[in-house]
Amino acid sequence: MDLEIKGKTALVVGSDSGIGFATAQTLLAEGATVIITGTQQEKLNNAVEKLKFYSNVHSYLVDVSKSESLKELHQHIQQDIGKIDILVHSAGISGASGLFHEIDEAGWQETLDVDLMGAVRTVKEFLHDLRTGSWGRLVLIASENAKQPYLDEIPYDCAKAGILALAKGLSKTYAKEGLLVNAVSPAFIETPMTDAMMAERSDKLNITKEEAITSFLDEKRPHIELKRRGQPEEVAAVIAFLCSDKASFVKGSNYRIDAGSVSTI
Repeated sequence: MDLEIKGKTALVVGSDSGIGFATAQTLLAEGATVIITGTQQEKLNNAVEKLKFYSNVHSYLVDVSKSESLKELHQHIQQDIGKIDILVHSAGISGASGLFHEIDEAGWQETLDVDLMGAVRTVKEFLHDLRTGSWGRLVLIASENAKQPYLDEIPYDCAKAGILALAKGLSKTYAKEGLLVNAVSPAFIETPMTDAMMAERSDKLNITKEEAITSFLDEKRPHIELKRRGQPEEVAAVIAFLCSDKASFVKGSNYRIDAGSVSTI
């Protein structure tokens, strides 16, 4: 299916690996010019190398916890490419973990600063681009945690619930200008974030990584009857659709890509 985004320019923030990288790759395959970002030059270079088949890819370092870094990114994009039409915000961290009484204020602050305020800063910096030209797409990455909180991830739960509120508010504010805003909520996708989670579980329980994944699915995610992690490309396919002309009557929605992990419909 042709998503009709050839000639559009997309910025995918947090795209040197995982869901962001898969999204960038999907948008490139559809003919969009894509800007990828990361926080480490080596990882960003590796991502660019994997995308070398495409001539319309650009890469920049950015730290979404700093407004100045986002302003610098915007200046580079304006000088090198022009304005963006599509923004996908995929940058984030797992953040502080533990029960509520075990997490200090610094842990809360770091999680909210990156996972929620990072999205706020990014949207504020690029909002003018997206509102210009009567056509824009914004997709924010939330999580299953936004709808089904986990007791040992409360800061992350709160940040991702905030992302859904942000998406809904933006969608109602700017739809008349042609900017359509939506969110996606993945669950247990095969990314560096869940790789790290499973490595920690493996060490803690003295089991293999595969055993860690299996036991996690059985104990922590029993509603994922498919009994596997999702693939980044499976999330990227939905994001790419939401970035396209095919989604011209879709706004203010949250698309769960969770294989039923959230137990309500």
